[in-house]
Amino acid sequence: MSRTRSPAFEQQRDAIRASAARLFARDGYPVASIAELARACGVSKALLYHYYRDKEQLLFDIADRYLDGLLAIVAEVDALPLAPAAKLRALIDRFMAAYEDAAAYHRVLVQDVKYLKSTHRNLVNAKQRRVVQAYADAIAAAAPQLAGDALLKPVTMTLFGMINWTFTWLKDDGPVRHGQMARVVADLFLRGVGAVRPLASGRGGGARRGARAADRPLREVA
Repeated sequence: MSRTRSPAFEQQRDAIRASAARLFARDGYPVASIAELARACGVSKALLYHYYRDKEQLLFDIADRYLDGLLAIVAEVDALPLAPAAKLRALIDRFMAAYEDAAAYHRVLVQDVKYLKSTHRNLVNAKQRRVVQAYADAIAAAAPQLAGDALLKPVTMTLFGMINWTFTWLKDDGPVRHGQMARVVADLFLRGVGAVRPLASGRGGGARRGARAADRPLREVA
């Protein structure tokens, strides 16, 4: 029977993850050494190894926990008694808020997951596909003409392209806040997606190709 970890243990892991995410986001995963990680986390190398067996496990935990947070947002929004368009708007708004509050985690997810070993990378990719599929389902509900159509995937990825890379240009001290940008994105997308005509009506095989929109991980949307 495994021993239950104390709250203090989990709190220390949380602090290590936060400090490591900031270091990886600033310098990149390959450059950061264990010694630098220990300094950034305010612990000794020996204590760091007590919480994480190696740097790769720490990277995985950062990405995995961050995606758990995004999936929790998906579940919370899904439970809201909202019309389809309002539900999609709520998803965009809450994801942008998460990106603002966890900018370092988001940057690590986008730029460093490729360095994970295949077993860990596959687990992260699976969770990312769940996030993408949730957005595809919300878009299909808001724009029923795209449900099952080949265009659902590229339209979904277009929306992620609008929000996923805001960390490269949307600055905390800039004139536009994340909440304001979320409203802009939602307005641009929701007021335009209704005009998108499905391919299935004009080409054979559209419904089969568009059955699922989550073929690519969230971080690959550029």
